[in-house]
Amino acid sequence: MARQAGVADRAAAGGDRRARGAGGHAGRACFGCGTLMPRARRSLLSACIALAPVLVPALVPELAHADGLRPLNDSALSDVRGRDGVSFDLNGFSMNGDLRVTYTRPDGASIWAGNPSASRSDSATPFSDPYRFDIVRSNNGLADVAQFNLPQNANGEQKWQLAHDFGVNADGIERYGGAIVVSDLALYGGGWQFSTPRTQDGLAFGVALRMEIGQWALRPNGRTNTVGQMGLDNIRIGATDDNGNFTGQPWVIADVARQPALVNALADENGPRLHIGIGAPDAQYGTGQAASGGIEIGKISFTAPSGNVDLGSSRIGNIQINYLDIKFRQ
Repeated sequence: MARQAGVADRAAAGGDRRARGAGGHAGRACFGCGTLMPRARRSLLSACIALAPVLVPALVPELAHADGLRPLNDSALSDVRGRDGVSFDLNGFSMNGDLRVTYTRPDGASIWAGNPSASRSDSATPFSDPYRFDIVRSNNGLADVAQFNLPQNANGEQKWQLAHDFGVNADGIERYGGAIVVSDLALYGGGWQFSTPRTQDGLAFGVALRMEIGQWALRPNGRTNTVGQMGLDNIRIGATDDNGNFTGQPWVIADVARQPALVNALADENGPRLHIGIGAPDAQYGTGQAASGGIEIGKISFTAPSGNVDLGSSRIGNIQINYLDIKFRQ
């Protein structure tokens, strides 16, 4: 009986093991899981790694065909250079205010400008043509350059409407002078550069400009009253070729390397004074020639109650600034 009981106990234990095997791993493989399963896991992991290049593009095709994505080796990564800068847009920009700026001479006479207003029409796609401010490395070994670039505005969609009032106070008479109104001002590329001068103290800067203005008007009776107005219509400023034809590019009035402009304070026997200048063209870092630009005014006119006066158009086909030196008196 004891022997039969022992056999029964072993049979019950085996049944329990088989039950666990059915609930966990199939058949006798359960008893070898301590040695077989790690090997199976490694095989499964190796298979997944081998199939990943095939499965991932098939399951997520947009990742496989994303434009501009490619693997970079160590050599390519070492050539990557970061830049400091920011881009911003002015969609929906509009402002009005009662700001007033006054310049007063030592004898008490003054001139002021105030009550500015400004608004801009936008590009069809927001942020497609932003303003950009970058810190760039100079190509000729000079100091780094802070560069503020204007939108390219190729389709002329970004147009400004500007206005401000002005007046004078001299010889005991205070006079409201009227308003300056600028309509449909469009800027096409260009911008400003800022850096450190090579040999002097102060701020070196460059400026490039291509601009068109629908109308610039001086209105003595207020910004909404055109009686007595002097108007300059269809103004164009930009780079020109040797024949005086506009090239469609910004006119480089000054450049921090080829022909830098400078603002600083100079001291003489009368004391310090503000100085603004544009140096001569530099043959070492440029061509040695000043850039050519042009100005065109399509119509110059005056309006009056008795009738309008049309003075026609005016044009300067080639302008070169070879040297400029301005010193302000105290």
